[in-house]
Amino acid sequence: MDLPTPSNFIEEIINEELEAGKFESRGNRIAVRFPPEPNGYLHIGHVKAMCINFGVKEKYGGILNLRMDDTNPSHEDESYVKAIVDVIDWMGFKYDRLVYASDNYDRMYEIAEKYIADGNAYVDDLSAEEISKTRGTLTEPGKESPCRTRSPEENLRLFREMKDGKYPDGAKVLRAKIDMSSPNINMRDPVIYRIAHVSHYRTGDKWCIYPMYDFAHPISDAIEGITHSLCSLEFENHRPLYDWVIEKAGFEKPVPRQIEFARLNITNTLMSKRYLKKLVDEGFVTGWDDPRMPTLAGLRNRGVPPAALKKFCADIGVAKGYAVVDPAQLDECIRDELNATAERAMALLNPLKVTITNYEGEEEIDFEMNPVDGKNAVRKIKFTGTIYIERDDFALVPPPKYKRLTEHGTVRLKGAYIIRCDEVVIGDAGEVAELKCTYFPETRSGSDVKSDVKAKGVVQWVDAKYGVRAEAREYGSLLSDEQYPDQDYAERLNARSQKSYEAMCEPYVAECPDGKPFQLMRVGYFKKCTDGGKTVLSEIVTLKDNFSVKSHV
Repeated sequence: MDLPTPSNFIEEIINEELEAGKFESRGNRIAVRFPPEPNGYLHIGHVKAMCINFGVKEKYGGILNLRMDDTNPSHEDESYVKAIVDVIDWMGFKYDRLVYASDNYDRMYEIAEKYIADGNAYVDDLSAEEISKTRGTLTEPGKESPCRTRSPEENLRLFREMKDGKYPDGAKVLRAKIDMSSPNINMRDPVIYRIAHVSHYRTGDKWCIYPMYDFAHPISDAIEGITHSLCSLEFENHRPLYDWVIEKAGFEKPVPRQIEFARLNITNTLMSKRYLKKLVDEGFVTGWDDPRMPTLAGLRNRGVPPAALKKFCADIGVAKGYAVVDPAQLDECIRDELNATAERAMALLNPLKVTITNYEGEEEIDFEMNPVDGKNAVRKIKFTGTIYIERDDFALVPPPKYKRLTEHGTVRLKGAYIIRCDEVVIGDAGEVAELKCTYFPETRSGSDVKSDVKAKGVVQWVDAKYGVRAEAREYGSLLSDEQYPDQDYAERLNARSQKSYEAMCEPYVAECPDGKPFQLMRVGYFKKCTDGGKTVLSEIVTLKDNFSVKSHV
């Protein structure tokens, strides 16, 4: 059998099983699943699991079910299902079937009754708090419930009464009957069904009992014919229970195999759907797709290319050990992708007026749209005698090795001419209000004319007559620092995670469709969008590794 060369330990396991003929009865067809819970939007932490599962499907020519793990109806909604499907399509991943855990509720109930009949489950009257107290510790065994000795007949009657709605929430649960002295606490008679008089977004009020994740997930895997349940490392201790649930249900072999990998952890990044939902509900962000959010909807809205997220996960690799990744690694992947694909443009986050006193009329300047894509495409930019430059590109008192414009100094305007600052106009508040400059006609970029006028620096500019006023938005982390023990995430929120500036851009940027990304020269990667009829330059990623902390007046 010709098998693909494995690139990680998961693929090594799959190859070994294929070579051993484990799946011959299924035509050697590998089947995996991606099972998000529709209780929120997918975030950056889900991308790794997504890439691993879809990667196995593609590499082995297998099948993948996109399964909504909808067993907790009080927190789930159809809108979340649509959001999940939408971002998976945006990422470019193709699944074979969209399925739901709730598709299997009838079969799960039948299996639960089989457990009871076989003596592998019992109805318990203890409350959740009482069950927790009797579960024991890592060094002490748990205590058996007084209800554990009920007969299968009594348990079956009580379970059916639970299903018929006879009891209120929390009055009874169905527990697997395993081993209260097991060294693995997950095996100490876990709850597999609970009462919840809550309407389900798909099944309505048909059910008032719902299966727990540790029961529903392996059963769904087995029903769907999944060969490998690939999940993050926190489920490693749940694997014996996963195997027990499938075994006692009586599924024919080969049964699914759970394999764990290290989850994606990113420094100083909030990756809990519960906390992210709280940010949305409390209005700290504008929604799940706020550009500061680590959700895939937020990253998409920010302008992050899907290819950059895939490269990020590929660079991290698949490992078993816990690791934390610096967000700068993701930023670098985004830069690499945009550097190759984004057009260049000129914009100013804090414009400073420049009057070229010896220039009359106007002309067009050739501007190279992307110097690295090999297309050599150019566009025309209008140039007149009044322009703006970035305020940070002028210094009255320049620091050492300063290569931009100074009083009586020279600088080259990108694609245009060298100018010399002859006069600095100071405003009423003592600020630099305007620069009076001279240009040198023979220094036009691309000219064959030799000139004795030299300039060490090059700066971007926007023409005053044709430039468009815009709002520039820069984004930082939602969290201000690392987390400390017992520190609530709310104490870490960064009140300055979004900053706005009155900016200017060349008209081409404003004319382009919303969502188009640009590398704004010496500023950063931004996408163009419109808000209330106003042109907005929304930051995708900085040119450098850290969040720009600029001081603008």
